Amino acid sequence: MRLRRLGRKGNNMAQNVLIIGGSGNGKSASLRNFKDELFIVNVIDKSLPFRNSFKYVLATDDYATIKAKMLGATKMGLKTIVIDDSGYLIMNQFMRGQGTKKGNAVFELYNQIASNFWDLINFVKYDLPKDVIVYFVMHEDIDDMGNVKPMTIGKLLNDKINIQGMFTIVFRAMKNDGKYIFRTQSSGLDIAKTPMGMFDSESIDNDLKVINDTIREYENMEEK
Repeated sequence: MRLRRLGRKGNNMAQNVLIIGGSGNGKSASLRNFKDELFIVNVIDKSLPFRNSFKYVLATDDYATIKAKMLGATKMGLKTIVIDDSGYLIMNQFMRGQGTKKGNAVFELYNQIASNFWDLINFVKYDLPKDVIVYFVMHEDIDDMGNVKPMTIGKLLNDKINIQGMFTIVFRAMKNDGKYIFRTQSSGLDIAKTPMGMFDSESIDNDLKVINDTIREYENMEEK
């Protein structure tokens, strides 16, 4: 068995980042200060909550198209990608299939949904250039005990894929005292987490452009 020494970006992989939060808590609004250096996958083709628009936007929930267009965007020199709202990749596939599946076919549907989303995360990690950051934006779900996690389609899917476990960086979008913030560390109930020393505070302004620059500096990712 060969052992590999790992460090910051030591494995030369693209960076996946997860952003979760309730509706209206500033997830999409965090994109407001980007310009045309951003590529957006708009899964449900929704309007953004600010006036400025972006040059590179793809409206689809087809996995093959998303992978191909993300790869194409990186070849054009785009290094920052946002999949908003990536949770609907799961929801849409479930809604299309659940009415036609019975018995064991239901379990096969869950397997396929989990496999597709898992494969997308790994595609970003292993198939995109190492200087690319992809943000997966999802709604959050809060259980009866107050625990917060990404919203999916229930326990059967969550048992097959631990989404938050596939990300080193997870932000939770929140509104606190009238201010929109991202949590960088867990409150004990949510899944927010960032590497040691990346951020000085447990809560930061929800400006993803500034956050993106901070991650690139921390990870020694050069952006042309």
